[in-house]
Amino acid sequence: MRIQTIAGLVLLAAGCARPATAPAPAPAPTSATVAAPPPVAGEPSTAVASALTEPPRDWQLLDETADGLAGISERRAERELLGSMQPKQRVLVAIIDGGLDTAHADLRANLWHNPKEVAGNHADDDGNGHADDVYGWDFIGGASGDVHWDTFEVTRQYARCVGASAAAGEPPMTTAERAQCPELAAAYKKQRDEAGQTANNVEMIVNAYARITPLLAKAISGGADSLTTARVQAINSADPSVMGARDMYLRLATAGITPADVAEGQQEVASSRYQLDTTFNPRAIVGDNYADLAQRNYGNGDVTGPDAMHGSHVAGIIGAVRGNGIGVDGIATDVSLMMVRTVPDGDERDKDVANAIRYAVDNGAKVINMSFGKAYSPYKADVDDAVKYADAHGVLMIHASGNDGVDLATGRNFPTPVYLGGGSPANWIEVGASSWKGGDHLAADFSNYSGSMVDVFAPGVDILSTVPGSKYERLSGTSMAAPVVTGLAALIMEYYPQFTAAQVKQIILESATRYTNQMVVKPGTENDHVAFGTLSKTGAIVNAYAALVDAARVAGGH
Repeated sequence: MRIQTIAGLVLLAAGCARPATAPAPAPAPTSATVAAPPPVAGEPSTAVASALTEPPRDWQLLDETADGLAGISERRAERELLGSMQPKQRVLVAIIDGGLDTAHADLRANLWHNPKEVAGNHADDDGNGHADDVYGWDFIGGASGDVHWDTFEVTRQYARCVGASAAAGEPPMTTAERAQCPELAAAYKKQRDEAGQTANNVEMIVNAYARITPLLAKAISGGADSLTTARVQAINSADPSVMGARDMYLRLATAGITPADVAEGQQEVASSRYQLDTTFNPRAIVGDNYADLAQRNYGNGDVTGPDAMHGSHVAGIIGAVRGNGIGVDGIATDVSLMMVRTVPDGDERDKDVANAIRYAVDNGAKVINMSFGKAYSPYKADVDDAVKYADAHGVLMIHASGNDGVDLATGRNFPTPVYLGGGSPANWIEVGASSWKGGDHLAADFSNYSGSMVDVFAPGVDILSTVPGSKYERLSGTSMAAPVVTGLAALIMEYYPQFTAAQVKQIILESATRYTNQMVVKPGTENDHVAFGTLSKTGAIVNAYAALVDAARVAGGH
């Protein structure tokens, strides 16, 4: 899954709201700095969180005791542990994602530059099979351009069942695969019907805003661009149509639906026309032999692609330039960011994922961030082989658990840390998302979870980070939680280069802050409460301060 969307928007009789099982939309981008009030002694973080309409810009880096918000205590580690220390190595982190803005003011200084490649000479200078791979590689591009939209995996596999053109280039179905066709047909129909309902809902909300916005704009100074919940709340008019518009705007706002969310919903509806089209196949752009899973040398060197929003945001969480004056600091302090573009607007393909993992390993990555996932993996054996390759080379893989609000013991979000033939990689961390709101909302309402499949949680709600154009936005998702853990892993490796990936994983998990008995709303539900400890193997949220203290102890330092 990628960033949070408004796919679950429904209209209720009295207004607009989301169903309990739908992912919550990310709030509108903000440029205002919001300082957290001081913590109240003896009270839980909820006391601070409940006083906020949005969290501080760097809430994921804060400390629950000092700041009242359940971040990862990285700021405390800066103050108390790292001030007198210097990193001992620069850590290369590979980000397998949808693209990265290489010109972003807070990313460009920390981008990986392939030391053996000469930019722009169209030659494979280092002999790795990829010409001009200066910042990384794009496995979903070719000589004529880059894939923007692609189908969902369920669309591709259903197309194989019915012989539609979206399956072009794939091998014929085996008998075992064909036995899955009834399930694929039902899953495809369900997703198509949900997309149709979303399209209807978005159209209704767009029409509602079109009716009420002109009325409200006339009632306040500044016009439509100056509409805010507070200003609309203050409207008092003798005109019943204006007051009706006011009430509708406030109902939408109460339901968490903003004009920015609607714009995102419109974009999602437009994308779904490609994602669910069994006749759509953009693979010709790449120009590979798609059926040849052993093929490695295809793609191009454009790591930005047509949509670098998601990957740029992930990159900033891990390693945005620190001390930029606006509070958007990466967690790692001495890091190089390699982008391996693999994720389109749709579902990534197994062949590309496997090759992206191998590329990252072969070019020296110490950590791989994977903020993506899908419900079907027809060539999982190929991905498993790549994961085994990374595991054997001591590379730490960190994967987002997904945003469906389901238990991964029964749900699916590929790639998974369980091999088809049994066994699991040693160097893998599966990450769920936690929220700044604390209390019974400590677990993000959209996060996938599992006491057997998810290792740990990390902040993933309203995370402010870098987006294209040297800008910053808040996004929510396990896609944001995974790079928090990736950044922490890189931070530990910077100061303790002697540690193996397995040791870094152990330190992160053993030092994480336990909330074992904290009762929380179970993700994907509205009122069901469970112990936070049941949602992951550790029942914990990662903690940078405690991890660095533990790292010093393991290293025999102070």
